[in-house]
Formats: sequence, structure tokens, C-alpha cells
Amino acid sequence: MSGEFGIVRRCFAPLAKGEAALGLGDDAAVFSPPPGRSLVATADAMISGVHFLPDDPPDTIARKLLRVNLSDLAAMGAEPLGYLLTCAWPKGWKEDWIEGFAQGLAEDQERYGIALLGGDTVGTPGTLSLSLTALGTVEAGRAMTRSGARVGDSVFVSGTLGRAAFGLLVRRGGLLGLNQDLRTALTEAYRLPDPRLDLGRALVEKRLATACLDVSDGLLADLGHICQASGLGAVLWSEHLPLSEPVQEAVAEDLETFPLVLTGGDDYELCFTAAPGAAEELMSLAQQLGLPLTQVGEMQGGSGVRVLDRDGNALIVQAEGWQHF
Repeated sequence: MSGEFGIVRRCFAPLAKGEAALGLGDDAAVFSPPPGRSLVATADAMISGVHFLPDDPPDTIARKLLRVNLSDLAAMGAEPLGYLLTCAWPKGWKEDWIEGFAQGLAEDQERYGIALLGGDTVGTPGTLSLSLTALGTVEAGRAMTRSGARVGDSVFVSGTLGRAAFGLLVRRGGLLGLNQDLRTALTEAYRLPDPRLDLGRALVEKRLATACLDVSDGLLADLGHICQASGLGAVLWSEHLPLSEPVQEAVAEDLETFPLVLTGGDDYELCFTAAPGAAEELMSLAQQLGLPLTQVGEMQGGSGVRVLDRDGNALIVQAEGWQHF
């Protein structure tokens, strides 16, 4: 490789746009949030073999790293501002891989209106490790949290569920009975989530959500976080869960895979609660955004999440969702 500073100058300095980053020539970025807005900060790390497969294309790895952080901003209703990046490259890592990684970041910076503010590059004797901290702003006092749900609130999710989890199955050699187009669609969903920034901002602007988070660890686990933070329980209606065509086909082929819809994670859709009277306005918003919003359950007294089948019987799901430890 051409050395740490050569890599920074050639691959990453072009990503640092705007005065705040100071051209990556100083020890830190300097900026002030716009008046009347609060700063929102989030960080996620991705490790080779855990969050992506070693042979995934470098540009998609970069874009996923940025997008999973943007999804956290979306869950708070924030507008992206900038990001910090830390890369730990294994010894002898190929420079053209890093160039592809930087190109992926450049592509999504343009797409989402965000720029690099700074960070660090280091060598490691271990596995490729990547960490990104995204910063955003939201109107002061208006950020969505997990703790505002109320008894009787409806539970909604955006988009569809399970595509990424089934995409990982494809990448690991599973679901061979699906045709190639469906397998490709699932793989793309695993590699490139779609952060729901427009939806998050609209929910804040219209004051429609009482609680919100993004579905990263699986709907069952993440709705459980809302329950815990709000001091409530919830019920999910399994027949209402929105599934894409590839997931429907995969479940039809093997019914034992259905729990992945609830527990697989990596969906990065928004799960939010809303007052019952907000349904009509939410359906109008869904039409405006071209994004399905589906009521999948209801908040109740008690604790934890129950999943019911079409006859009202409780389903037993062995694992709630992804956990690192």
C-alpha cells in the first residue's frame, strides 16, 4: 500500500466536503448545529465475517456501513449532517479494495447528502474492522425515542420484513429452490438496506409517531425494546406481517424459515407506534412516499411481545433476535 497518509489523501480526502471537515488536514472537525436544532449522534461497527461476508464487494460494504448508521438517524427523525470513519485494515490489505470502498462511500454521500468529517485509519493483525459515527440534527425537543408508546397505540412497520435474513441464507448457499431473480433480490436486500430518512423526518414533522426505532436485530427483539422503554407489552399479528414476493416464496418452500421474518434482523425498516386515530394520515403519508406502512400489532399493558396466529393462538418463537453476546 502507498502508506496511511497516501491512502487518506487519495481515497478519503475527496469525500470530505464542506468547511467543517477542514480538508481532513486537522485533528478534528469543527461545526455548529443550525439554530433551534439538536445534534443526533450514532455509531455502528461492522466486522468481516459477522456483519458482511469476506467476498462481498467493497463498495457495497461501504454503503451498508453508512446506511445502517443513517437508519439510526431516520429512527430519530434526524437530517444527516456528516460522519466520522475508522478503518482497521489487516496487514497487506489491497489498495484497490480500499479504492472500491471509498467509491461506494462517494456514491452514497451523493445519494443521501452527507459528507466525511474525519476519522482514523489503522493497521491490524486481526480481522477487517470498520466503524462509522453518523451525525444529524433534528428540531430541538422533537427527536423520536423508544419510550413514548401508550396502551392502545398501533404498531406499524415500513416496507417489508425478512429480506436481508433470507438474503444471508442465499449467500450461505441456501434457498436453492428459488429462481435466480428472487435469489438476487434477496442478496441485494442483505447487502444494501434502504434507510427510511424521508419517513423519519415526516413522522417528526407531522407528529405521528409516539415511539420509534429501526429494525436491526429483528422485529421481535426491537419491538421488545420499545416495550421495555415504554413500560408496556405488545401483541404482533403474524398474518399481517408484510412480506416481499421472494420471502413469501422462500417461506412457502420451507415453513420452518418463517421465524426469520421476526428474528432475522438487518431489515433497517422503521418500527413505530402511533395513536389509533393516526391510521388514515399514515396511509396518506405512505402513498406520498411510495412506501408501504403496515399495522402489525398493538401496544398493551404488561410486558414483552406476544405473537399471535390468524386464530389468536400464541406462536412460540425460540430466539427473539440477533445478539452479539
